[in-house]
Amino acid sequence: MPVENSEHKGDGRIFAGIDIGTNSIRLAVIRLEGGKSTTLAVHREVVRLGEGEFESNRMTEAAIRRGVLVCSRFADVARGFGATDIIALATSAVREAENREEFIERVREEAKLEVSVISGVEEARLIWLGVSTGIELGEKHAVLIDIGGGSTEVIVGGSAGHIMLDSMKLGAVRLSNQFFKNAGVVTPEQFAKVMDYVKGVATQPIRRVREQGFDLMLGSAGTITTMASIVSRMHPEMQTGGQRYPTIQYSHLKETVMQLCKLTLEERRKVPGMDPGRAEIILGGASILLTLMSEFGAESITVSDRGLRDGIFEDHALRQRASQDGAKQLSVRMRSILQLARSCNYEVEHAAHTARLALSMFDQLKAIRCLRYGDTDREILHYAGLVHDVGMFLSHSNHQKHAYYLIRNSDLLGFTDREIDLIANVALYHRKGIPKKRHANLADLDRDDRKRVCTLASLLRVAEGLDRSHLGLVKDVTISKLTKPTRFVLTLTSESDCQLEVWGVQNNRDLFEYTFGAPLSVQVNQLQSSQSEGSVVATKETR
Repeated sequence: MPVENSEHKGDGRIFAGIDIGTNSIRLAVIRLEGGKSTTLAVHREVVRLGEGEFESNRMTEAAIRRGVLVCSRFADVARGFGATDIIALATSAVREAENREEFIERVREEAKLEVSVISGVEEARLIWLGVSTGIELGEKHAVLIDIGGGSTEVIVGGSAGHIMLDSMKLGAVRLSNQFFKNAGVVTPEQFAKVMDYVKGVATQPIRRVREQGFDLMLGSAGTITTMASIVSRMHPEMQTGGQRYPTIQYSHLKETVMQLCKLTLEERRKVPGMDPGRAEIILGGASILLTLMSEFGAESITVSDRGLRDGIFEDHALRQRASQDGAKQLSVRMRSILQLARSCNYEVEHAAHTARLALSMFDQLKAIRCLRYGDTDREILHYAGLVHDVGMFLSHSNHQKHAYYLIRNSDLLGFTDREIDLIANVALYHRKGIPKKRHANLADLDRDDRKRVCTLASLLRVAEGLDRSHLGLVKDVTISKLTKPTRFVLTLTSESDCQLEVWGVQNNRDLFEYTFGAPLSVQVNQLQSSQSEGSVVATKETR
C-alpha cells in the first residue's frame, strides 16, 4: 500500500477517519475546503479482529498483530496526504475484548495513532449521521439497520435527526462463529434456528421499531451491500429507477439466501457478486437481515454505501462549524450531558455555577503555566461540573459514587468510552479521596489519564467548596501563585459574607495541594453594595 505523494494536497484541510471494525478496518481521507469535501483515498482491509473473540472475550495475538499492521499502514497513507487530523474509532471487537488496552497501546506505539473506543449507541448515532446525510428523506421516517461483524445497529429517524438508537450483540462474524463453523451446506431447519435466535436477542429493538413506525427501510455495511450485489445479478430485471441506491425486495433476498445455504463455502465464494472474503460470514449476516426485515414487516430495503466512516466525517465537520459559529446551538455532547442531568433532577444553578468557577480556575492556572491541558480537557471538566451531583437523585450518602455509576452507564452520545470514563471519574473524586492506580474505577485509564483525573477533580472539588451554600455567593475567583514560600492564593469576590465558602475551600483543598504540590490559601474581596460600585474590603490571607 503506497503512501500517496504531496501532489494530491491542496490548500484545504486534510482529514482522515479510520473505522476499526470487527471484520474490516476502513480508511478514508478527505479534503475540507470552502464548506465542501473531496475524497482523496478510500481503503478497506479484512482483518477479522473478532475472530475467535466472542467465545473467549479476548482478541487473539494474530488478530491484534493484523490490526496493528493495518492501522500503521493506514496512518502512513493519511500522513502521506498531509492529514492534520486522524480520528480512529474502534467498535464491537475492541469494545468487548478484555485485552483491548493491549491493542490500543500497541497501535499507539507502532502506528503513533490514538484509538478511541465508542459505545454501541454512539456507533449507531454516527452511522445514522453518515447514512442520513446521503439521502433525501423529506417528510419520511426511516428505519436503518447496519450489520457489522460483532454488532448490529438499529436506528429510526427522519430529516430532523434520529428518534431511536439501539445496538445489539448480533453480527456477521459473531453469528458465523457461533452457528456456521463448518464449510458445508446449511439446511433450512438449521437456518430457521439461527433466525429464531436473532429474534430472541432483538426482541426489544423489534418492539421499539414497531411502536415508532417507519415509511422506508435503509441498510448499510458489508453484509447488506454484498447481498444487494448478489441479488442484482440473480435478478437482472431489478430496477433502481435511476436512484443512486438500489432497492431490493424481501422476497428476492430470501430466495437468494436460501440458494446460498445450499452451497459449500468454496461454492459461495464463486457466486457472482460475492466478495470472496465475505463468503465465510455472509450467512451469519443474512440471518440478521432477513429476521429484522420479517419482524419489522418491511417488503423492501434501500441500500446505502455510506456508514460509520462517513458519520465520522460529518460529526467532525459539524463540530468544526459549531466552533466557528461560536457554538450558537448546543452540541450533541452538551445535549447528551444535559439530558442525563435533567433526568436526575439536578440543581441547575448550583451545577452551572460550580462548573463556571472550576473553568475559571482552569483558565487562570493555564495562563500562569501551572496547567498543561487543552480545550478537550477543559470540556471534560465542564461536563463533569454539570453532572457531578447527579448521584443525589439516588441518595445523598456517597452521592459521588452514584454519580460515577450513572455517568458510566448512561448512553452519552458524542463521547468515546475514554471520555465517559474521564467525566465519571472526575465527578467521583469531586468530594473526597485521592485517585490511586489501585482503584478499580481507574483500571482502564493510563498514567497520563489518571493524572488528568487528579488535576481536573482537584479544581472541581475546590469549586464545589466555593458554592457550599448553593446560593451563588462567590461571584468570581482569582488564583495566583506566590513564592517565598511557594503557595497558591485563591481570592473570592462576593457581595455577602461567604464564610461557609471559605470553609468549603479549606475543607476541599487537599486534592489541589496534592496535585499542584503547594499549599492553597484563601482570601475574600467583599464588595460593599451600599458603597460606590467597585469598593472592596479585603480580608487577610487564611489557611
